[in-house]
Amino acid sequence: MSRKASLLIVEDDRETLKQLEWAFSKFYKVFKADNPKRAIELFEVEKPKVVLLDISLSADSEEKEGLALLEKFLSINPITKVIIVTGHDEDKTAIKAIRLGATDYYVKPIKPPELRAMVERAFHIANIELKSIANSRRKLEENRYGDIIGSCPEIKKVFNFIDSVAKTDTTVLILGESGTGKELVAKAIHEQSHRKDKPFVVINCSAIPENLLESELFGHEKGSFTGAYSQKKGKFELAEDGTIFFDEIGEIPPILQVKLLRFLQEKEFERVGGTKKYKVNARIIVATNRDLKKEMEMGNFREDLYYRLNVVSITLPPLRERGRDVILIARYLVDKYCEENKIPPKSLSREAELEIRKYNWPGNIRELENLIKRAVIMSPSNVIFPDALGFDQSTDSREILTLKEAKEEIERKYLLDALQRNKGFISRAAKDLGVSRGTFYDLLKKHNIEIDEEK
Repeated sequence: MSRKASLLIVEDDRETLKQLEWAFSKFYKVFKADNPKRAIELFEVEKPKVVLLDISLSADSEEKEGLALLEKFLSINPITKVIIVTGHDEDKTAIKAIRLGATDYYVKPIKPPELRAMVERAFHIANIELKSIANSRRKLEENRYGDIIGSCPEIKKVFNFIDSVAKTDTTVLILGESGTGKELVAKAIHEQSHRKDKPFVVINCSAIPENLLESELFGHEKGSFTGAYSQKKGKFELAEDGTIFFDEIGEIPPILQVKLLRFLQEKEFERVGGTKKYKVNARIIVATNRDLKKEMEMGNFREDLYYRLNVVSITLPPLRERGRDVILIARYLVDKYCEENKIPPKSLSREAELEIRKYNWPGNIRELENLIKRAVIMSPSNVIFPDALGFDQSTDSREILTLKEAKEEIERKYLLDALQRNKGFISRAAKDLGVSRGTFYDLLKKHNIEIDEEK
């Protein structure tokens, strides 16, 4: 016998509470609470997937208590489906509750068959979401390396590169446009190396003024220049036995190129204003969005330093060349920012994913991160539609999907719509689309759509 799912009912009227218990105890394991404190205690212990919440818990609460309880439930477990029970049709508070993350609302008087259907639908949605989350997490783990996410051939080559160079102490040069994830690759190399328990020190060569960069790198002695009131260790010393990552190495001025070259050759340096030589055992990883060969030809970058740095190198592909990786990353970021901001789970609509797929992403992953973070915070519903993305609607930054890709997007949408219309029942959905049940299952598998096997 299958275990009954847990349903929490929060209602301060005893007669209504008895009526609801009678209506649902045959189908679910019912937990009852007539005040917020008891409701929270039961919620934390029993972890129900669905909650029936009377929005007006007391006559003098002005419904604020119910809304506060809704927010508390969703802050503890954003996946929970909360159905608001109200005594007024078109209740503004109930509408506000929906905006806060409630799944639905029901208007009294209680009609058990109607309310049972609503609760059953809420459990069905919760189960589908949980399966979807589990499936997404599984796929994510299959297609990630540390914080790098992707499944395209180009990014798989990057994963293999990390595996190869992490075992060594050789200097690594990472090339790629701004925002492609160069620091993530450097960090992944460090974390897979024998230095993983030692410092990973980052220095952005373009963000530090030229007159301070030398001190940042090598440190300085007390009194070595105006404002040097005490001795200071530089990034090299801080990275002892670890890894130092130079971001935008192409921005380093000529005088420091000489000193960096000397360090690479001799593994020693002097602090600014000092004469003592310090030896440091640190791995060097550098990155740039510039063409260092051109910079070398123009006299902006030393040839001997270039060859010292370019022992092994990898070029990261821009996001626009990574196919459907952009969708994998976008979905991951939606989940990440919902969790970070304690927002109930949201998802991208198919139309939003199409817009994301078509966009050219000149700012690469960094631009995608900013866009998704804004959309998660600003979108009023639990589904993010294209208007929340804030794309420039001009066509000059967009690419056209192939005919095959466009057909697959449309086919997937038809399947999801059919499932929704038929409340998840496979036979009905298949009949609706004019295909056999077996064909329908094949299409679901093709598009990685998780369904309730019992239907």
